[in-house]
Amino acid sequence: MKSYKELPSDAGSNIIGQVTAQVNRVQKRLASVKHTVAIMSGKGGVGKSSLTANLAAALTLKGNTVGVVDADINGPTLAKMMGVRNATLGYTPAGVKPAVTALGTKLISMDLLLAEDDAPVLWNAHTQKDAFTWRSTMEVSALREFIADTEWGSLDYLLLDLPPGTERLPNVVELVPDLGGVVVVTIPSEVSQLIVKKSVTMAKDVLNIPIIGVVENMAFYVCQHCGEEEPLFSAGEALDTAFQQVILGSVPFDPRLARSGDDGTLYLDEYPDAPASKALMQVAEKVQAFLKKSP
Repeated sequence: MKSYKELPSDAGSNIIGQVTAQVNRVQKRLASVKHTVAIMSGKGGVGKSSLTANLAAALTLKGNTVGVVDADINGPTLAKMMGVRNATLGYTPAGVKPAVTALGTKLISMDLLLAEDDAPVLWNAHTQKDAFTWRSTMEVSALREFIADTEWGSLDYLLLDLPPGTERLPNVVELVPDLGGVVVVTIPSEVSQLIVKKSVTMAKDVLNIPIIGVVENMAFYVCQHCGEEEPLFSAGEALDTAFQQVILGSVPFDPRLARSGDDGTLYLDEYPDAPASKALMQVAEKVQAFLKKSP
């Protein structure tokens, strides 16, 4: 397969010029962002989007200006979790105005662009069975537009909530070469860690992206009757051995956390003394400390 530069003619589309212009737009928009952080797991079902929503809230509560990109184009959930699913996006010559939560966190998500709850994301193609050929390219293009065309203003942190899959991070690094680091989310099961370790290897050894740390989600539950901590999963390989990285925190399972996500309410505000809230605030503090030390 030939690259764009090897093609004898682009039929007047100026494809190289278009791609270059898009890259320049992304860089210009990110110039007003201090730190860009990717949240990833590699495996679905570990609570990564919930962690992203609450990390964004925690950083905002600490006095930072925070933006969030729901990079899961086909399965967006953050608009509902952050309570802005009914928001109407505004448009100005400077770009699209993101949805803003009650706390002041800014968000852009494909869910804000879909007309109906059950509307799937469909890509233009001769037939939908042929759309898979260009699906990855079109998803990257959509993510590029989310970053470049959103009027973020000045941000202390821009969080990118990546969909499952080890191949997602290389796409983001291509768009955001100055990525400040990666937060990895897992649960205390050997199956989860088997997959998540592949994402860690991809980030650290292949792409040379700093690993900010690992969050162990649903690490345990607290008995409502006696207050004892009990494991939610069978004990697996120790996280510090499995990942050989700093542990940002172990967030206990709390059904109220899931309920807050369903209701679009702020868990950290409603239950500030809950063990999960304290763990999430600790994660935010460690992320801040890591990025403060980074060049």
